[in-house]
This record gives sequence, structure tokens and C-alpha cells, in this order.
Amino acid sequence: MVKKKGKVTQAPASVQDKPATLKDLLRPEILEGLKAQADAMKAEEQAKKDAERAKAEAARKAEEKRLENDFGYQLEKSKLDWRKHK
Repeated sequence: MVKKKGKVTQAPASVQDKPATLKDLLRPEILEGLKAQADAMKAEEQAKKDAERAKAEAARKAEEKRLENDFGYQLEKSKLDWRKHK
């Protein structure tokens, strides 16, 4: 018969056994500089999105104003029930 081996439990890996990450290898001032740069890039991207949204809103309002002055558009848009206005 074959002998049964007892269960062997491994100790949890300690902090020193884990592989080093890039965050651990970089100096703190370089890491802070990279974080600041990432924040600046996010803020710049948000500003671009806001500017694009504002530009699209202005274009939509300008088109709406142009259509308000267009007689053909107003005629198509209006209801043809003139009995309400008698």
C-alpha cells in the first residue's frame, strides 16, 4: 500500500517575495511628476470636450435661428388647421 502524505500548507507570500513593480522601482518625485502630468492631460482632454460641446451647441443654435427666418421651413412646420386662429 501507498502511504498518504500529510497536507503541506504553504505560508502566504510575504511582501519581499512579490515581484517588484514599476511603482516600487521609481523614485517618489518621478512618480509624483508622472501623476501630475496624467492629471494635466485629463484636464486638457476635458477642456477639449467642453469646447467641442460648446461649439456644437453654438452651431445648433445658429442653425435654429437661421431656420426661424426661413419662410419655407416655417410653412412646413406650421399646422394647417387655420380654424384655431379665426
